[in-house]
Amino acid sequence: MALSTTYHPTLLDTVWDSTKSSKWLRFALITLGGSLLLTATAKLQVPFYPVPMTMTTFAILFLSMACGWRLGGAIVLFYLMQGAAGLPVFAGTPEKGIGIAYMMGPTGGYLIGYYMAAVAVGFLAERGWDRNVVTTAAAMLIGSALIYIPGVLYLGSLFGWDKPILEWGLYPFLLGDLTKLVLAAVLLPMLWKAVKK
Repeated sequence: MALSTTYHPTLLDTVWDSTKSSKWLRFALITLGGSLLLTATAKLQVPFYPVPMTMTTFAILFLSMACGWRLGGAIVLFYLMQGAAGLPVFAGTPEKGIGIAYMMGPTGGYLIGYYMAAVAVGFLAERGWDRNVVTTAAAMLIGSALIYIPGVLYLGSLFGWDKPILEWGLYPFLLGDLTKLVLAAVLLPMLWKAVKK
């Protein structure tokens, strides 16, 4: 899995050629549509073991791989800006608070990780990592780690490392994220095959 320096068109580039339409219109529509999808996936809870899961991380990683790092990062940044402005776009909002106060709470580190992961997996997609099951899974694993690392570190700094931080912010979500990783690893290469036909 050597990191290629060659740019590969993303799935979006292949489906919607930016040279045949306004780049700004394409950018605005994809960013808005992507942020709406993130909001919808944050609100939808899927029954799972040991905790219910949302599909937000799946949507972030999938969209970023499909769109590349610039658009993927823009989608997440716009989503975070909406949340900071007080719109109830995150899971648990408005019940658990809104705006900056919510973002400074226990999920704050994960929200930072969303952006980091979007940029990283989008970059890897632009290097061709979204074309087969193994590299897609590896990219999704890297993206998931980039969400968990700042999330768990912030949680520990917020509540103290004497608390069961990993039991709160990591272990209950691993099985759900593994399921989402497998789903993306199968789905993205399938979409590429369909587009090539």
